[in-house]
Amino acid sequence: MKKKLSKTARASIFIAIACIVTLWFVPMWRIDLAAPQYPEGIFMQIWINDVKGDVDIINGLNHYIGMKTIHKEDFREFVYLPIALAAFCLFGLVVFILNRRRYFYIWTGALLLMAALSMYDFWKWEYDYGHNLDPTAPIKVPGMAYQPPLIGYKKMLNFEALSQPDIGGWCFITAVTLLTCVSIYEWRRAKKMNL
Repeated sequence: MKKKLSKTARASIFIAIACIVTLWFVPMWRIDLAAPQYPEGIFMQIWINDVKGDVDIINGLNHYIGMKTIHKEDFREFVYLPIALAAFCLFGLVVFILNRRRYFYIWTGALLLMAALSMYDFWKWEYDYGHNLDPTAPIKVPGMAYQPPLIGYKKMLNFEALSQPDIGGWCFITAVTLLTCVSIYEWRRAKKMNL
């Protein structure tokens, strides 16, 4: 009894798993681009295992400034991420069955680590994408880099870029926030009850 999870923590396991499972059905991230020649805007959505949206148009534009083309096959993350998230969900079921705070804390830590590594990996890809340009590109602007923003707004030449979580990203953020808050609640509860 002393080290068991509260009903709140046990319920949060299923809510977090449900949030993670949505990533198989909705996009995680979205990058919107707007320019005078594209007043309606163009966009790219990043899914758990694919890139969708106006990818062909973006690739055509990026050719002129020497940026690499974007292809689903170039992202090893599209293989590893679904496996890692599926393992995380299974681990959550094990935590529910074992019903111990220690495993809940480990599970939450694993999600926080996965979130941090994912954001770093995304930033690293954006950095390479925006800085390692083809020297033979038709358009060259000395000293100019085209790294999209990790999150938020950025103006690049005549393009305005907005990078933000999409539905799946917000679900993932909800899971991370929920488990972090419940872990703090469990820790305070255990301390208060001197368990």
